[in-house]
Amino acid sequence: MEVLKKTIITLLVVCFSVIANAQQEAALQGAFRESYVQEGNKQYADAITSLKKVYDERSYEINLRLGWLYYLSKDYPQSQNYYQKAVGLKPYSVEAKLGLVQPLAALQSVDRLLQAYTDILKIDPQNSVANYWTGVIYYNRRKYEQAARYFEKVANLYPFDYDGNHMLAWSYLNLGRNNDAKILFTKALLIRPGDASCLEGLGKIK
Repeated sequence: MEVLKKTIITLLVVCFSVIANAQQEAALQGAFRESYVQEGNKQYADAITSLKKVYDERSYEINLRLGWLYYLSKDYPQSQNYYQKAVGLKPYSVEAKLGLVQPLAALQSVDRLLQAYTDILKIDPQNSVANYWTGVIYYNRRKYEQAARYFEKVANLYPFDYDGNHMLAWSYLNLGRNNDAKILFTKALLIRPGDASCLEGLGKIK
């Protein structure tokens, strides 16, 4: 009889646990659904509130979404905070790191931005977005050799891409590689005929 009682109690505990988990999942899905509708209506504060009602600091998905919603609401420090939490929960997530770069860029935290792109490239060396913007940062610092290495990756991955060819051409021009720069400026003009920046670059080549 005692064994039967323990078995019944165990089954009841399991049943209640299953019901509680189902209710929790339903509430979570409802909060996400509500937040999407509110985001679509540009009601970012309401969308944030909807998710805060079911907030769990251990949830990668909630932290990631809050990072995005705070970014849309232009609260960049909070956006950075939640994206950083998502990165902490999933250290190999390129998705979260690409999210993090958005508030860092808005806050003009260039050193941290460079570190974020570097972290992405450690996981995904061929990531065209991280390679391109890492190149841009080095280019703006006038470190043209380093910039060229990153732009070369982009141009190799996407040979008929304007951005990669255009910035690699300018990097080569600043390195005195005029013939290479001319070829790339000319190619970029096939993508954007009449582009003022490419024409300016060609004008500097004698």
